[in-house]
Amino acid sequence: MNDFVVSALKYRPNTFENVIGQNSITKTLENAIKQNQLPQALLFCGPRGVGKTTCARILAKKINTNGTENKSDDFSYNIFELDAASNNGVDDIRNLIDQVRIPPQTGKYKVYIIDEVHMLSGQAFNAFLKTLEEPPTYAIFILATTEKHKVIPTILSRCQIYDFKKISTNEIQTYLEKIAKSEKIKYDDEAIFLIAKKSDGALRDALSIFDRLVNYTERNITKELAYENLNVLDFEIYFKAYEHIINNDITKILLLLNLVIEKGFDAQHFIDGFSSHLRDLMVSKNSQTHVLLEQNSSISKKYIEQSKIKDLDFILKAIDLSEDCSFRYKTSKNQRLLVEICLMKLCSISQIELKKKIKIIPSNSTKNNKDLIKEENNIVKKETLPNKKNNIEEEEEEEEEEEEEEIDIPKTKNDKLISGLSISSLKIKKNIEKNKEKEKELINIKDQNKEFSEEDLIKLWIKYYSNLLDKGEKNLASILQIDQPMLKNKHEIHFTLSNNTNKLELEKNKNKLLVYLKEKLNNNLIELIIHVNKEKEKEFVYSTTEKFEKLKSINPSIEKIRKEFKLGL
Repeated sequence: MNDFVVSALKYRPNTFENVIGQNSITKTLENAIKQNQLPQALLFCGPRGVGKTTCARILAKKINTNGTENKSDDFSYNIFELDAASNNGVDDIRNLIDQVRIPPQTGKYKVYIIDEVHMLSGQAFNAFLKTLEEPPTYAIFILATTEKHKVIPTILSRCQIYDFKKISTNEIQTYLEKIAKSEKIKYDDEAIFLIAKKSDGALRDALSIFDRLVNYTERNITKELAYENLNVLDFEIYFKAYEHIINNDITKILLLLNLVIEKGFDAQHFIDGFSSHLRDLMVSKNSQTHVLLEQNSSISKKYIEQSKIKDLDFILKAIDLSEDCSFRYKTSKNQRLLVEICLMKLCSISQIELKKKIKIIPSNSTKNNKDLIKEENNIVKKETLPNKKNNIEEEEEEEEEEEEEEIDIPKTKNDKLISGLSISSLKIKKNIEKNKEKEKELINIKDQNKEFSEEDLIKLWIKYYSNLLDKGEKNLASILQIDQPMLKNKHEIHFTLSNNTNKLELEKNKNKLLVYLKEKLNNNLIELIIHVNKEKEKEFVYSTTEKFEKLKSINPSIEKIRKEFKLGL
């Protein structure tokens, strides 16, 4: 029996060319070696399993080889690896510093790779600072960490930092397919894609999952077995769920949720997955955002086809409901009921939108209530059926035609005959009545251009602000009392105020005043022109001193009272 080697070790890259998904970093390091501009302290940071330690080992090996060395030369003595997770004390760092003082016996450089450097203690970091800042010419330090924010700033400032990124799903999928072919393992494209998706950008995790599935499926990785072993819901579940929602089928969607729970999946797992499904449908609506759809080609086509059934507004409302359910899931006492209510709301989106489009039908129609209900039910059935047209523009044109025929308000003399089948119709009737009243007011003053005198104007002006005082609108009433209106050119009313604040307040209520004056004076040409005179502001008293002087001019005995009682006014 041959010794088994896991794929993560068996297919570990030995050169920068074989490193997956980190082209910018490997190219930078290769050029630094060629130009002899390699820094003596490097920090490799990024998520797990993306090639930090691998690149460190390749770099350590490459800087000691120039093509002239003998095959017998062994440079492994020049490479020292320290796991800071288990050797994080001051003594460990001091031992490392003692080794740095000894120059290499073979080769040009001694390379120190410190993995998980963020695990070093504060004292260990401080002990390492001086050596890291001024190392011997033959020493190179490569620090690797998954949590750069935990490394102290004094260490970061002494290192050249390389940020490793997550490896894309497509790159991982291509690499796994290459390994499967070399190992003569049968596979489904969707199964390999699922492994790449599950690894979340970490190639080491992807290779571990791959080895597990090879054993589980007996070297024949099928889609069904991959979904079963990885504890992931099949994409078809979400496609079916969306179909039930657009068909308003509450029964089937609840049975589907029950089936998912019976398979051992959490209800939140389902609702979170469905939120991701809705997100993929959203980006599938526009051809420019198809690049954001991280799926293989066959699944991507399904998303694009299903996204055409409903408009973007429907998908956004569904995302809002599902995300709200996911947010409240952990704090809910009855979690399954919460998800079921969410699914029922999702199935009711079309019906809620339809209620807004129900037509208002006159009560004097020859049709009875039963016929009206039948018609409404027919409309509901037509609206709830999925639109199978492939052309989105045709769907939008149909919606525009429906909007044009949404409300059919009869233009009768007696508006009380209008009746509706929904609360929205009652609101519309109220708005109609208000508009009719305004129209009557305008009709009453239309084509009336009777002349009037300034005295008539002042009488009505006083009457208007007196009514305002009775109603409690003292601010506006006081503004109208500041000056007397002046009549010019038979229909122009000029009114002067002392500041812009009063002018803005009067401008807000100008229309009400004009309607009142036009109606009472029987003149539809009246205009109100408001002026601001800064000098007029001096006529008004604002400070306590000005108010006292005003009172003293009216009643001189106030000054005697002030002196007698020694008041500080």
